[in-house]
Amino acid sequence: MIRIIGGRFKGRKLKMVPSEEVRPLPARLRESLFNILQDRVVDALFLDGFAGTGSVGIEALSRGARRAVFIEQLPMAARIIQANLAKCQAEELGLVINQEFNRAVIELGKKGVQFDLIFLDPPYEMLGERNPLKVIRKRGILRPEGLLIIRHHRRFQPSRQDFRLIRQVDFGDDIFSFYSGEGVAPAIKEKDRGEQESD
Repeated sequence: MIRIIGGRFKGRKLKMVPSEEVRPLPARLRESLFNILQDRVVDALFLDGFAGTGSVGIEALSRGARRAVFIEQLPMAARIIQANLAKCQAEELGLVINQEFNRAVIELGKKGVQFDLIFLDPPYEMLGERNPLKVIRKRGILRPEGLLIIRHHRRFQPSRQDFRLIRQVDFGDDIFSFYSGEGVAPAIKEKDRGEQESD
């Protein structure tokens, strides 16, 4: 079971996707993410990439995001995201794109869409095969003042050639890497333990 943790939809239960291809972000990681983002979410245009159940994007809407776009390739999961938006009476605030991630980003780039916050939770192995950050940079969908966060296993490190890495938060096997939309020079500002972020 998935519940919204904070904001106007707090306590709402979301539907799960009955597929091993979908691994929802655990509640403690979701809470840590939004504790870090805090007021940056308010009035933001938010992209939930590899969205699964849509819990991260809906959490962003609950906490004041202006609008959320969900990219999910699995048709069943895309339908459940739409149902979860309906459960929160937030259909008008969310756009669900049922498409392969790179193709969806290309289409968004053609329309000139730019996001304030982008969260990616790709299959871990994908980072060893493809670089989702490259298409985001090439299509210009992250604002220069925006922030991109990617959840990844410590064995699969995302590219540092496309955006400037400014922070990593360590949760054991899981890591959140934070990238700035300002430039591409690789530089880690700080590395934190995830347990500290939950305090």
